[in-house]
Amino acid sequence: MIAEKILKLKSELPANVTLVAVSKTKPVEDILQAYQAGQRVFGENKVQEMCDKYEALPKDIQWHLIGHLQTNKVKYMAPFVSLIHAVDSLKLLQEINKEAKKNNRVIDCLLQFHIAQEDTKFGLDFDEATEILKSESYFEMENVRIAGVMGMASFTDNTEQVEDEFRTLYNYFHIIKSHHFKFNPEFREISMGMSGDYQIAIAEGSTMIRVGSSIFGGR
Repeated sequence: MIAEKILKLKSELPANVTLVAVSKTKPVEDILQAYQAGQRVFGENKVQEMCDKYEALPKDIQWHLIGHLQTNKVKYMAPFVSLIHAVDSLKLLQEINKEAKKNNRVIDCLLQFHIAQEDTKFGLDFDEATEILKSESYFEMENVRIAGVMGMASFTDNTEQVEDEFRTLYNYFHIIKSHHFKFNPEFREISMGMSGDYQIAIAEGSTMIRVGSSIFGGR
């Protein structure tokens, strides 16, 4: 069933949209089923769980850390993580840069924005993000690459609100691109949309969706 769901979902996605299969709490066997159907990008929200799965699974998998990240956990995944979605402070970016340097790597990151009307979600506001990108500390970083933005919409049945929140993130992306990454093709990702709202997100310009329950079933 997992393979069928992956293939169906991928067949419906525009060519420019990457599917991140959210495999948090799911066993290695389930991930292998998705892998055998051709899926190579998986998202986890806990560093330890991601490290365990990295050890157990094929090495051509791209692991994305999609959950809130504490600075003291960065070192464990720095050798292999492919993309960190939830960078929400300069301090965290500095730590990622430090650990990436130790591993002789450049780690791709997304700036997480708080676009929802819920206080429980993490993320930067526009001014905070701009402050990071203008800081001397950021200019000196050689081992991180800001590849785009990420955000989570409110958990609501109000479609117009969700559209509006995704549109806000899309606009942030383009303002930041024009001000800070105008000639940088690597700044290109808008990670927004999950199982319940990814179709709205794609319509609003998402390039990367994070889908778990629609593939693996509920927890």
